[in-house]
Amino acid sequence: MEQLLALMQELREKCPWDRKQSPQSLTKYAIEEAYEVEDAIRTGHLNEIKNELGDLLLQVVFQSQMYQEQGAFNFNDVVDALMEKLIRRHPHVFDAEHYAQLSSEDVTALWQKIKQQEKQGKVQSILDDVKHGPAIVQAEQIQNVAAQVGFDFSNACDAMTKFDEEWSELQQAIHSQDHAEIEAEFGDCVFSLINVGRKLGLSGEMALLQTNRKFRRRFAYIETQAKAQGKQIQALSLDDMDAFWNQAKQQEQQ
Repeated sequence: MEQLLALMQELREKCPWDRKQSPQSLTKYAIEEAYEVEDAIRTGHLNEIKNELGDLLLQVVFQSQMYQEQGAFNFNDVVDALMEKLIRRHPHVFDAEHYAQLSSEDVTALWQKIKQQEKQGKVQSILDDVKHGPAIVQAEQIQNVAAQVGFDFSNACDAMTKFDEEWSELQQAIHSQDHAEIEAEFGDCVFSLINVGRKLGLSGEMALLQTNRKFRRRFAYIETQAKAQGKQIQALSLDDMDAFWNQAKQQEQQ
């Protein structure tokens, strides 16, 4: 571990790309690496799992190095905080004499109780328990929690009307050519469309995953047809690619 930390410090000093990074610029990579760990574990390829776990660890080491440079904390502080939290949240392990043998359900309830105790004195919202995961999943969970207290549309048509409103605002933002405004209105459109799906009983995450798989499948068909013609896909015209795409769709419908 000491060798890895020393290597990270050297990279920050000598590599132009590593040197220009900030905690904010790296957050997207941490998210990507977490997804790649999940994918590797799901496929079960041990060498890939090992490599992806290493990539995820790199994000922790990289972030810790940058905060150390700011004089905020270092990697050892991160480890100490984690160990303190694990011990604090496992009293049934580290203070077993005060706890009877607990079931898995009891342990989960105890964990949640300790988490709530840790939050005492902090500003709290009913949305605080929404986990920081994929943005689509977060949006669905936020909407579900808000709906529990009555802050919700009565039906999918009303949610669709809100989406139409957001779509109109996005078009206006595009005309303004203000990147920050465009990004904000685009996010509002996505959030509203997820809400439409929720009111229809659909999971935005599952629907998008299905579309991603469909796109991969049809794009692979285009690549296969290009190869059959002895061409690189880059050599195909857009009309050629559209034609192959439509062929792939027709085959799926047969």
